Amino acid sequence: MFKWVSYIEGISLLLLLFLAMPLKYIWNIPEFVSVIGMAHGVLFIMYMLFVANFFFSKQWNLKTSVFATIASIVPFGPFILEKRIINQNERPPAV
Repeated sequence: MFKWVSYIEGISLLLLLFLAMPLKYIWNIPEFVSVIGMAHGVLFIMYMLFVANFFFSKQWNLKTSVFATIASIVPFGPFILEKRIINQNERPPAV
């Protein structure tokens, strides 16, 4: 479930930064910021609740949790997190 929330949150951030904000500040069309911004805000809260849950349930250490938090505010961050941290933790141990 976290993987999907992470992807959708990352997409909403990209839409907000690269679609809604230019429409508002370049072409004076502010409606997209309120719609995409609200969706992004809800998804960001869900994302952070997952991060907190993984940290407090001891599935993630502090370093991974901090990296996930920083990844949530960096464009393309959730996608990088998925590739570097999540997939790495799901791999079976080497024999």
